[in-house]
Amino acid sequence: MIRFENLSKSYWVGHQRKLVIDDLTLTLPSGKSLALMGRNGAGKSTLMKIIAGTLPADTGRIVTDGTISWPVAFGGSFHPQLSGAQNVRFVARVYGVDTEGLLEFVRDFAELGKHFDMPVRTYSAGMRSRLTFGTSMGVPFDTYLVDEVTSVGDASFKRKSQAVFRERMRSSSAIMVSHRMSELRNFCDAGIVLENGKLRYFEDLDEGIAFHESQMS
Repeated sequence: MIRFENLSKSYWVGHQRKLVIDDLTLTLPSGKSLALMGRNGAGKSTLMKIIAGTLPADTGRIVTDGTISWPVAFGGSFHPQLSGAQNVRFVARVYGVDTEGLLEFVRDFAELGKHFDMPVRTYSAGMRSRLTFGTSMGVPFDTYLVDEVTSVGDASFKRKSQAVFRERMRSSSAIMVSHRMSELRNFCDAGIVLENGKLRYFEDLDEGIAFHESQMS
C-alpha cells in the first residue's frame, strides 16, 4: 500500500510557479503493478522521486507499509566519484543484504566489464542505467520504481532485463513508466494517469491507457 496525503510539488519555470502535483490524496493498492502514464512534463519522474524519498514534496506526505526501491533509471542515486563496485557495496550495507552476493549479481548482470571498478562519473547514461537496474534487482523490495530502464542495451540485454524483472514481479509489485504501451501491458495490471497535477487510478489497465491516449490527442 502507498498512500498520498495532501501531496503537492511545484517548480519555478521562469517567473511562474508550475504545479506538477496538486494536493494529491489517493491510496494505491498492494499487490498491483501500476503503469504510470502522462504526457511529457506532466511530472511522472518527479512523482517517482518523491515516492522513493529522493526528492522532498512541498507539502503533504507519503505513507507505505512496504519497502520501495529508488527510481531504477535514476543515475543520481550513485556517488559519481566511487566505482560501480564501491557504490554496490555501499547499497548492500544500507539495505542490509549480503555484500559479496550483491556484488556478484550486479557484476554478472550489468555487463560493465572493467568499468565496474571505475568511477561512475566515467559511465555513459546507458551504463549508469544498467548499474542502477542491476543493483535494484539484486535487492529485494516490495515495490520497484521503474522508468524506461528495460529499453537499455542491445536486444540480448533487453531480454535479460525483462526476464529478471518478470521474475521479481512474481513476489513484488512495481510502478512503471514507459512510452511503449506493449511493455506496460506485459508487466502491469492496473494504471495511474498523471494529468494537470492530479493522479487518477484505473483498475482496468486498458481503460487507463485509453484515457491517457485521449488526453494526448
